[in-house]
Amino acid sequence: MKYKLFVSDFDGTLVRSDGTLSEKNIEAIGRYREAGGIFAVCTGRMLPSILPRARELGLTEGLLVAFQGATVCDLATEKLLLDKGFGREDALRVLRLLEARDLHIHMYTVYDLYCNRRDRWLAQYETICGVKANVVTDEPLSAVAEREDLRIVKTLAVVAPSESAALCAQLQEALGERFFVTTSAPTLVEIMPADQTKGEAVKFLSRYYGIAREEIAAIGDQWNDLPMIQAAGGKFTVKNGVAELKKYAKEVASNDEDGVAEAILKYAMEGTV
Repeated sequence: MKYKLFVSDFDGTLVRSDGTLSEKNIEAIGRYREAGGIFAVCTGRMLPSILPRARELGLTEGLLVAFQGATVCDLATEKLLLDKGFGREDALRVLRLLEARDLHIHMYTVYDLYCNRRDRWLAQYETICGVKANVVTDEPLSAVAEREDLRIVKTLAVVAPSESAALCAQLQEALGERFFVTTSAPTLVEIMPADQTKGEAVKFLSRYYGIAREEIAAIGDQWNDLPMIQAAGGKFTVKNGVAELKKYAKEVASNDEDGVAEAILKYAMEGTV
């Protein structure tokens, strides 16, 4: 086996466009684990959203990475082995910056989602992620976070796909190198502390399992997956992935055509790359 640990993004990569998990991907993950490989999901989703989907994959043990790498959960116990996020002042700074631009905003604690608008974007997000937001329209989210002393793990803004690249660049310039601004979907612009990325998650998994990064494979489809792919030895992206990833990673079939299964069976297990 060429890669002892296989790390996969979820949305746009492991799950199909209709939100379902293919039997072929599930079977490939099972075969890989039975052969001694370790499989981990690494997603930007909040923990309550991804935990039930991990169970659908048959994952009852091992580690699960949520919030881009800020949170790592032990699947057997659901105990948090890593529980990071923003410092108080940094969270308030980011929220106020987003509020000043009058954006649709999500802010997350480990287990709760807050949003400043009840609209079609939120309805779609809730349906896809299987969560319900606490909608706050009578005061800024930053005021709620400050008054209730919430520990914010992640923030994001929902925008039209045509606006996301420009917003990313503007926010990155305004916030500076201590923050990581990226996209996890065409409409989702996410802001995290710079040391809490999927790349840092790969490093955590490497240390935890005692597996060299050269023996770790990673697959994703969006800009937020780039640090993960760069940190891993085996670099894969699905056909539907953004063009930038294809400069660094080997392209496999799309998320609707069992690309994760191809990467596992053809490359991670057979060792042909």
